[in-house]
Amino acid sequence: MDLYGWLIGSWETDTARHAGDGTIQKWTGEIHFGWVLEGRAIQDIWIRPRRPAPSSMYGTTLRIFDPGIDGWHIIWADPLNQDYSRQIGRAEGKDIVQIGEDSRGLKTRWRFTEITADSFHWIGEESSSESDPWQVTYEHFARRLS
Repeated sequence: MDLYGWLIGSWETDTARHAGDGTIQKWTGEIHFGWVLEGRAIQDIWIRPRRPAPSSMYGTTLRIFDPGIDGWHIIWADPLNQDYSRQIGRAEGKDIVQIGEDSRGLKTRWRFTEITADSFHWIGEESSSESDPWQVTYEHFARRLS
């Protein structure tokens, strides 16, 4: 349970969306992580931009450890944008890497990197097939609030 347990609390983010045409959009955001299901899972809420501005993304992730695969089932839902993903998360060295597929059928890889007690760099990537290179789509630079 320690793989994601360090995230419990609230975070602020600087977010960058990398569009296919090379442009970059930037926002601030907030993330809130907590234990759910009597300590069997971690749920988070991602909000962009930070409140009180109207949200352009308001989603939640459920992370549940599965000892049978020695990994975490990751379920993401952003009903505002009808964006859904399923992944498996595991440690890779000092990073956390989640690999799966989204509701458009694209391969997804989300990585927590540069992890400290009070900050992390989250990188979201996608690919249209196993043979295509990963393309960075989002980055979140997070700082702990509590």
